[in-house]
Amino acid sequence: MMDGCPGSKMQDLRKKEETKGDESGKRESQLGQWPIQLYLVSPMAPYYKKADVLLSADCVAYTVGDFHKDYLKGKSIAIACPKLDEGQDEYVEKIKSLIDDAKINTLTVMTMQVPCCAGLVAIARRALESAKRKIPIKSIVVSLHGGILSEDWV
Repeated sequence: MMDGCPGSKMQDLRKKEETKGDESGKRESQLGQWPIQLYLVSPMAPYYKKADVLLSADCVAYTVGDFHKDYLKGKSIAIACPKLDEGQDEYVEKIKSLIDDAKINTLTVMTMQVPCCAGLVAIARRALESAKRKIPIKSIVVSLHGGILSEDWV
C-alpha cells in the first residue's frame, strides 16, 4: 500500500453492485481495483491473488471500443507504456512478483501495433523467465483502428 497521494491508495472495487446498462447503451465500468498503473500497483493486493491479469499498454483502452466488456471484465489490470515509462526493470520485478507471490493464473498482454509497444511483451517474457512459476502468457496486438491484429500464446 502506498502512502502519500490519495490517488495511490489501494482500493478493491470488485464488490460493487452490478447494474445493467441502461437503454441508452451505456455500459458500467468493469474496473475492479485502484491503482492500475504498473508503477503504483502492489502485487500483494488481494485482487491479484490467483487472478487472471490483463497488462495493457496505456493506449489500448482508448482504441478498443468494447475494452471493458471484451477484455477487462473478470480480470485484474495493470497498465504501462513501454516507450514513456521509466524503471522498466522494476516492471520486470513487479510482474515476477505477480507470478510467484500473487500466484496469478494467466497474464494477457495487450499492446498497440506500433513497434515500441512490443517492449511490454518483452518485459512480461523477462519476468516469466526469471519467475519460479510458469504461467501462460497471451499477447494481443491491436490496430490503430481498434481491431485485433493477432492473438497468440507466447
